[in-house]
Amino acid sequence: MCGFAGLARHEPRGVAAGTLDRMAAALRHRGPDGCGRYAGPRVGLAHVRLSIIDVAGGAQPLGNEDDSVLIVYNGEVYNYLELREELAAAGHRFRTRSDTEVLVHAYEQWGTAMLGRLNGQFAFAIYDRRTESVFLARDRFGVRPLFYSVVRGDLVFASEAKALFASGEVEPAPDPVGLDQVFTFWAARPPRTVFRGVQSLEPGGFAIWRDGRLRGGRYYELDYPEARDEPADALPALGDLLGTGVALRLRSDVPVGGYLSGGLDSSITCSLAARESPYALRTFSVTFDDPRLDEREFQLLVARQLRSQHFIQAIKPGDVASVFPDVVWHAESPLVRTAPAPMYLLARLTREHDIKVVLTGEDGSAAVLSAAAAIAPAAAPVRAPLSIPRPRGPARRFLAAVLPGRRNDGRSAILAPAAVFAHVTDQGLLHGRPARHALGGGPAGRVAGEPAVPVRRVVTAQPGGVPRDGHAALPVPPRGTGGPHVAGARGGESLPVPRSPSVRVRGAPADLE
Repeated sequence: MCGFAGLARHEPRGVAAGTLDRMAAALRHRGPDGCGRYAGPRVGLAHVRLSIIDVAGGAQPLGNEDDSVLIVYNGEVYNYLELREELAAAGHRFRTRSDTEVLVHAYEQWGTAMLGRLNGQFAFAIYDRRTESVFLARDRFGVRPLFYSVVRGDLVFASEAKALFASGEVEPAPDPVGLDQVFTFWAARPPRTVFRGVQSLEPGGFAIWRDGRLRGGRYYELDYPEARDEPADALPALGDLLGTGVALRLRSDVPVGGYLSGGLDSSITCSLAARESPYALRTFSVTFDDPRLDEREFQLLVARQLRSQHFIQAIKPGDVASVFPDVVWHAESPLVRTAPAPMYLLARLTREHDIKVVLTGEDGSAAVLSAAAAIAPAAAPVRAPLSIPRPRGPARRFLAAVLPGRRNDGRSAILAPAAVFAHVTDQGLLHGRPARHALGGGPAGRVAGEPAVPVRRVVTAQPGGVPRDGHAALPVPPRGTGGPHVAGARGGESLPVPRSPSVRVRGAPADLE
């Protein structure tokens, strides 16, 4: 993860370098490998970097040939090699191997319609000096954060809200409605946040600032199709998608690790990564003293099968409480459960072992039962009993509303996810409403499939990273320290996982202007 921040002035009265430095310092935990900034009469940009691709040459802010277009960016575009090839054929010239530079030239070539071509998780800000505009965008599911505030016509934006406050131009104050949403839905619903005057760019959203005005909309929306019978090739197709999805996420100039909980989702992901990665796979898990929570038996079983170098973060009584204030500080929101604390300790363990990128399966295991069937040998069908608790009170009434006319003890809910999604969408609890452009009023482009393209991996690793010439360098912040860990075992047989020869890049151009 990297971090970026910036200001765009309504009037060309300049952006102070000290302001950008304070904003970058507030984000230094996101980028321990380098810092850079650009300060102009109307727009200023700051970036802290975690080097993943083109370690030596991908420092930011990064521009095109004449620096008329500048970008600060957090994330990764997985299909950047295919896009780079297409852009090079169109006449664009590259001086780095980074996916960041691909975004710059993609903007030059396609404008805001570039968003329909991107396969990845990202947030970025592009400053177009030719039109004195700033283009903000966030990936389809909002994996990478992007916050902003408009203060008297000036735009202030950053990867985290704390950087907005560090600018001295945004007042840190709570938003009672955002706080109420946290304790109702577990999170504030974008664009609202828990801070007054601070907004979060919506997942699949974009915004363009120009002449003191911010206009935006959504370029992507989720579709919830009606329930229907699965096609005959559903399982092989799912296996191919999982294989190519993991292969794309292994594109890195540094080793990629894996979180391993012992459940189906992370086990499938790590098994695919072990077969595809050019590096020896390192896996990481948490264990608990409480046997009701501990899953080390299954974690070690999978680790032995994968021959991974396995590391364990033991969670002892008091560990969660000791780090919880830090977790809340990073989350920038009240937390209604403690699960992020073990994840925080696990992330700290991976960093201690020089792993910057981690694959993780975040879906519920029940949702990937069919995926396990797609990957397991045909002679060994997957059978896993599901234990679905009987809901009570409001939950039971909710299920009765979405599943009318059925004998309904709640367990049948898993059989009709489309009905549940439809009900939740109708109630406005998810972003399922039709997306409209703020710039023109047309419907947002849905994702469409494109022809399969070959998977290629970058395996070159280079030490260090330096800012580009012409951009002031900021001090590299010190790395954090970590907690104790226990090393696990390696050895055993690897799981049989089919390779997939292609990746389907989803996305279609959509003119947002």
